[in-house]
Amino acid sequence: MKQCGGKEKYYLCGVNCFVMKNPFFAILVALPMFLGSCSTKVDLYADYKDVAVIYALIDPQADTNFVKIIRAFCGSNDNPIDANEVALIADSSNYPGKLETRFIELKSTNGGPYEPTNREFFLDTMTIHNKELGTFYAPDQKLYYTTERFNTNKDGKKYKYKLVAVKPDGDTLTAQTSMVGSQEFRILSSSMAFQLAPSDAVGKITFKADGAASLYDVRIRFDYREQHAGHAATRKNVHRSFGVKPIDEFTRVEGTSDCYYLEYSVNWLFNALENAIGGDTVVNVNHPNVVRHVDGVVVSISAGGHDLYYYYLANQAQLNSPYSLISTYTNINGGTGLFSSRTILEKPLSLSASTKRDLFSKSAWGFREE
Repeated sequence: MKQCGGKEKYYLCGVNCFVMKNPFFAILVALPMFLGSCSTKVDLYADYKDVAVIYALIDPQADTNFVKIIRAFCGSNDNPIDANEVALIADSSNYPGKLETRFIELKSTNGGPYEPTNREFFLDTMTIHNKELGTFYAPDQKLYYTTERFNTNKDGKKYKYKLVAVKPDGDTLTAQTSMVGSQEFRILSSSMAFQLAPSDAVGKITFKADGAASLYDVRIRFDYREQHAGHAATRKNVHRSFGVKPIDEFTRVEGTSDCYYLEYSVNWLFNALENAIGGDTVVNVNHPNVVRHVDGVVVSISAGGHDLYYYYLANQAQLNSPYSLISTYTNINGGTGLFSSRTILEKPLSLSASTKRDLFSKSAWGFREE
């Protein structure tokens, strides 16, 4: 990266400057779906200095967790640059070599102060080769990673993790976040009901919130297999996301302090299948050229930590500000970016008998019981 003198423009990548094929959200879920597109560009005018950018969402369920550490690149009024062109050059974003990067585990017992557990683990680097083309360089991306497991809150014990990274000039970057994914976080609903006839009725998806999470994304997915005569079955699905929502936008179950629900239209499934399947697909009811089998319905709920929630609020405020004067949230000391945690629950739910009856009665779709 060229070191520029005088008053500079620094281009800091936003939350989605790297997208990985990691289960459910990628390493940082796009916002929305935690949070948006890779469009955040921040212009800072100041004397040149090395600006580090860190993004990481730690998932305690993941076998491998990743951290993205890059640096801002710059141009001056006298020597302007095209940020879109520079973003495609790996050396403009990456620090040379490998930074000394580690996690430090902190634990609180029965409401006491957080103290180090003497458990520390260092991160190594790896290069992925499947990043999709976009604003930033691809398909190769350098990432820091660890396969160590992260503890979650249970039995009166609460955990935080501190991220420490040392830059080539000796300056230290630090960030700290609480962990989501405790035993208390679970989906309480056991079944879902849908209806073929038009209706204004709604069903409910109920869950118990995670005390360390503030941001949630609830999704429904209906899985089925489709088999045309003489061909192997193909797995398909229809799905719906209710969007990223703070916990206070859900309805709390009366008489509880941590159980919430959201409502869904009982017509959703049949409307979604109508769009996916269309009209008649069976040539002859007795000798169909297509048969479909129900695999089930799955509800997934993603929970994001408090720091991700604050980032979300700042992002929403920027989107709603006509003059973009609101600062972006960061919890990276010595740099900018975001360090938080998230996790996802998936639970297969049963379909009501009336739902199955309506589904099998629509003979043109070719659904059959196993």
